[in-house]
Amino acid sequence: QVQLVESGGGLVQPGGSLTLSCTVPGSYLNTYATGWYRQAPGKQREWVGTIGTTGSIHYGDSVKGRFTISKDNAKNMVYLQMNRLKPEDTGVYLCNVHTHWGQGTQVTVTS
Repeated sequence: QVQLVESGGGLVQPGGSLTLSCTVPGSYLNTYATGWYRQAPGKQREWVGTIGTTGSIHYGDSVKGRFTISKDNAKNMVYLQMNRLKPEDTGVYLCNVHTHWGQGTQVTVTS
């Protein structure tokens, strides 16, 4: 059973920052790209960005320039640093590797 565990969500004001973390088993981190997604109530799951095994990174248009994905292979961790947060960034953030998903962590951006 592959377990992905997200953490770091919370309540933040518009313009604020949060950093999310996802624990990924090392064998998967070295074999597959890791993606971040988000799910807002009543909306389809949205791709946020992906970091590949070699460190190549791609972002969705809605977060480009505000969010940064990174990873630490030694710690089996993938991070999502979110800056200049907006209310529309609110949702459950999930990480994905291959066919496996974490349980998600809630991010709420509100004044």
